[in-house]
Amino acid sequence: MDFSSKLLENAVNEMSQLPGIGKRTALRLVLHLLKQPEQQTVLLVESLQKMRSTINFCENCHNISDTQLCEICANPNRNEAIVCVVEDIRDVMAIENTSQFKGHYHVLGGKISPMDGIGPGELTINSLVEKVKERKIEELIFALSSTMEGDTTNFYIFKQIEAYNITTTTIARGISVGDELEYADEVTLGRSILHRVPFENSLKN
Repeated sequence: MDFSSKLLENAVNEMSQLPGIGKRTALRLVLHLLKQPEQQTVLLVESLQKMRSTINFCENCHNISDTQLCEICANPNRNEAIVCVVEDIRDVMAIENTSQFKGHYHVLGGKISPMDGIGPGELTINSLVEKVKERKIEELIFALSSTMEGDTTNFYIFKQIEAYNITTTTIARGISVGDELEYADEVTLGRSILHRVPFENSLKN
């Protein structure tokens, strides 16, 4: 792809680093920004810079937050005895959109995947285990995607907390095997949360 401007080329190259954005799409986006009032681009850049430099991760659940505690963990109406374990922030957003879950979350930051060099130490599993040890948690809901990596991560966590008197459940398989939660429709995901099943049952399949 030939560019008449090095500045344009640099902007396209940076934009194409985003997931799902190829060079042609990046060029279309950059040219769109060039056509807009300069202030609009300035506001976009400033919002991204501020987000990157000042955003926090909730000290309780590791969700993205503007403060030390996210709005969910700080809400006294949420049931902190029930914790839904998810892979990333997008899963929290997907489940919240169903309006069917009123507990807390724990964001792992990924799934165990030796092929990708991701082991338990790269995730927030240790803080989850400490949370189970130190607090009155009654139930852990495993809400990871039903992939090999997701199932491996569920089983690893299950073994880590097996000695504690805590109920472990997994979302019902209304979510197809291999599906990511963020792509599930809200009705299906909501029903999967409501009709969760004991995790031990999933080990028999």
